[in-house]
Amino acid sequence: MAQVDRRGRRKLTPPPSHRRNKEKAALLYDEIDRNPLFRGTVEKEDRSLMNICFVMAEGCEELAPEFMEFAKSRGMVGIKGHRLVGGFRASCYNALPKESVEALVACMQEFAEAHKK
Repeated sequence: MAQVDRRGRRKLTPPPSHRRNKEKAALLYDEIDRNPLFRGTVEKEDRSLMNICFVMAEGCEELAPEFMEFAKSRGMVGIKGHRLVGGFRASCYNALPKESVEALVACMQEFAEAHKK
């Protein structure tokens, strides 16, 4: 049964895919914010659920090519950022399973563990 407001109008609820997309984005953004090797390129209030951009943190920029190769060796493809901006971009469209985001997060954690200072 559809929910209605006080005036009898039907309330629209987001589709289930929206909830899943928010979960996937939160998983990756939480890792970007937590991991000392990475930083997001967009202010928190402007972050996208679909295209999640990030770079190596200040002082770790030289690790970017190494991370790209490391990620590729772990099966991550298509995360290279814009050719002019650089960095990385994870596209989390509707069809992407949560397990793929979990795999990228695990890859980032493993890379960070290998590069602890």
